[in-house]
Amino acid sequence: MEDIVRGGRNVYGFDIGVLILDSDFPRICGDIGNAKTWDFPVLYKKVEGKSPEDTVMRLNKGDIGPFMKAAQELEKEGVKAITTSCGFLSLFQEELSSCVDVPVFTSALLFVPMLVKMLGRNKRIGILTANKKRLTLEHLKAAGIEETKCRIAGLEDGEEFTNFTVQNRDCVNIRKCDNELIKASMELIKENDVAMIVLECTNMPPYARNIQKAARIPVFDIVLLTNMFYGALNPKRFLDGI
Repeated sequence: MEDIVRGGRNVYGFDIGVLILDSDFPRICGDIGNAKTWDFPVLYKKVEGKSPEDTVMRLNKGDIGPFMKAAQELEKEGVKAITTSCGFLSLFQEELSSCVDVPVFTSALLFVPMLVKMLGRNKRIGILTANKKRLTLEHLKAAGIEETKCRIAGLEDGEEFTNFTVQNRDCVNIRKCDNELIKASMELIKENDVAMIVLECTNMPPYARNIQKAARIPVFDIVLLTNMFYGALNPKRFLDGI
């Protein structure tokens, strides 16, 4: 350890920064917006005025400004990588990664191109999304996804999961959410060609274990991606004493 430590920032110890939408709906443990989800500190930056409803239902390239500003602020505060609290922000993957000098991973959808390479040509990646009707080809292409390589199921017609986030409700029935997510996952795999599932929505990771138990295939989400990146920044030490 060096004897001299340099300053220049207000707070320290955060490797991962999270762009968080402007909301106050409940975020249970496992959600990207719950600090207890992590085994390490993260630094949150709220993107003022950008609600879940705006981001899911009406997002377009003209909305990029506040997200770029927030990402640049996180970089100035010392984070080494940046992620987001909505998978639909894959739409801004190129713009956000280009506006800062640290890596940016906007969405768990970024898993899909890598996972496709692991599968035979007749297998697909299942994508579970908050709203299939709003997850456009543009979102997929921005994440490097070929539409023919995946199957998509959405929760927009359910009673609980998508509505409590998009409508910014002050309470949520997690049992109903769990049931809706498992039902949608089973619909995804009924064609027998879906070999892995990616959870687009950053509010879905609390239910990943139950989805995996029901579907019996690997499940990937934004928490897994963030933990993976943190591990790359902080590799486990094997050569003690060297």
